[in-house]
Amino acid sequence: MSSLRRRVGDIFATTRASSAPGASAAATPDNANDDNSGSSSSSSSSKNAVVVDDNGGKKLRFGPALELQEICVRRRSKRRNGLIFGLGGIFGIFLALFFANQNEVISLDALMDLNLDSLMDVMPAGMIRDASQFSQTEREAVSYDAFSVGLSLKTQGITANHSIIMVPGVISTGLESWGTDEKSRQYFRKRLWGSWTMMRALVLDKSSWKNHIMLDKFTGLDPSGIKLRAAQGFDATDFFITGYWIWNKILENLATIGYDPTNAFTAAYDWRLSYLNLERRDHYFSRLKAYIETAVGLSDRKVVLVSHSMGSQVAMFFFKWVESLEHGGGGPDWVETHIDSWINISGCMLGASKGVSAVLSGEMKDTAQLNAFAVYGLEKFLSKEERADLFRAMPGISSMLPKGGDAIWGNSTWAPDDQEGQPFTFGNFINFKETNSSKTQSNLTVDGALPFLFKHTDQWYRDQVEQNYSHGVAHTTAEVEANEKDPRKWLNPLEARLPIAPNLNIYCFYGVGKPTERSYFYHDDIDPLSKLNVSIDTTVTNGIVDRGVVMSEGDGTVNLLSLGYMCVKGWGIKRYNPAGAKVKVYEMPHEPGRFSPRGGPNTGDHVDILGRSLLNDLVLRIASGRGDMVEDHFVSRIKEYSDRVKISEEE
Repeated sequence: MSSLRRRVGDIFATTRASSAPGASAAATPDNANDDNSGSSSSSSSSKNAVVVDDNGGKKLRFGPALELQEICVRRRSKRRNGLIFGLGGIFGIFLALFFANQNEVISLDALMDLNLDSLMDVMPAGMIRDASQFSQTEREAVSYDAFSVGLSLKTQGITANHSIIMVPGVISTGLESWGTDEKSRQYFRKRLWGSWTMMRALVLDKSSWKNHIMLDKFTGLDPSGIKLRAAQGFDATDFFITGYWIWNKILENLATIGYDPTNAFTAAYDWRLSYLNLERRDHYFSRLKAYIETAVGLSDRKVVLVSHSMGSQVAMFFFKWVESLEHGGGGPDWVETHIDSWINISGCMLGASKGVSAVLSGEMKDTAQLNAFAVYGLEKFLSKEERADLFRAMPGISSMLPKGGDAIWGNSTWAPDDQEGQPFTFGNFINFKETNSSKTQSNLTVDGALPFLFKHTDQWYRDQVEQNYSHGVAHTTAEVEANEKDPRKWLNPLEARLPIAPNLNIYCFYGVGKPTERSYFYHDDIDPLSKLNVSIDTTVTNGIVDRGVVMSEGDGTVNLLSLGYMCVKGWGIKRYNPAGAKVKVYEMPHEPGRFSPRGGPNTGDHVDILGRSLLNDLVLRIASGRGDMVEDHFVSRIKEYSDRVKISEEE
């Protein structure tokens, strides 16, 4: 049997010689969809372009602006689906055994003794061969473009210039235990978020894991005797768990053009905390300010700030905090002096619909669309009551509740992103199916949904939200200026202005074309054992409604209005951008690879876009000081939707 294991190990270790990476995905953007393009610019671009052959015989055209041309991806074996089915079956059996009564089926010690060797003893030879091929193709899917964008740009003279600061999104940063009480010693310096330790603790000691991961409900800080802190360095955000990259591809390409820990920095943070508590407990914004000042002092150049998802809200809050004489003390010209560019990737500037459903009922599209068997397993493992309790005890999550009210999200008869022939408006954020009963609740817009949320949650949660966040709209300059002294308003770009930084360059990059939850159908929770009052009505499926979740446009996580409105229209309103900082928008259509588990080089998914070849190209060019090469590029109807939003200049 040992020889068989060695043979199997040889199979898994075998790798085919791969061809050299093709040319970078960066090339001149096709401006056919751009408002600023024209025949003259097209002919000029074609005339100045350089055409080269990659190893696959494809033609790639490089020019002075940026476009993703074509990337060849090897076709995967048709046996892949069969292998996944087989492995899934085996995995399902072990899960069933685990969750069954262990006295009758299997002991916990026996389960923990399972390893690869014991599985190999019972796996058919055909499945082992398929696993070898699957393992190889998955390695190719991860490494097909490793370093390729940076290597190509390096040949074009693109090198490191500005120091670069990366602010990750929600749940991206690993959280380590530093508690020394008896209950925490087993986890000392181990990650209870973002590692296999988390998975093991969640399965084997769920109660202890929950007690560690949840903050104190009343203070929003560490519970007594428990101390979790954000991991630091590039390791904090490069991978979520082994094999699931987040920022790793950007780091690979940055390194290729000359970046390293001396001129690049990951500003990891504890995303569970409210933003004021980030400073109160961890001095996060003070440390970020000090790092930026040091980088500018050493290089004599401004820095480039790159933020993703919730990190873009953190960046907005930081701009306000650092300017404030009562907080950061930097004064009104600090951002102008220290920040060259802000790259806002998939920023949820106006929140996200799923922020409401997560804290209201512990549900979202990902849970509502599970089949009955999967729902049963999930509920036994981590019920929706437990999930809602977790989300509520993490005040940072609630920073992503929708902002702008009915002016942005629509009312009971209309919404800016309503489509022609749509059976009902997106403006009704929480819907209730009509019945013959007189007790049927009325549908609620966003303005009504937040009070509804507070009505169905405890007082401690309402206090946390109201003490830290605001969700309205400032319709006058006087309101905006008054909000300069109110930290609750600082992360809402409809209530707080951009810094007085006329030379600041803002780039908004985000994916579009992936169905995204926009609103919900709810009903009273009929489970007598449930502590929740309402839950998503999964019986409603009709057209754009899938198991009670109403789908619209976005990147799969954040709605298009939240991704694009401020970039396209909002920051064009003077009271929100009084210095006239320049804003460029580059939309990227979601075009996933057919056989790629993460969408491939052309994905527009909220997280996976960090590995998109074009996005990496854009980030590297801006960091190298060539942001002038980036032009607006639109593929959605965001301009049309933004014009419909009921927010305008003062008269």
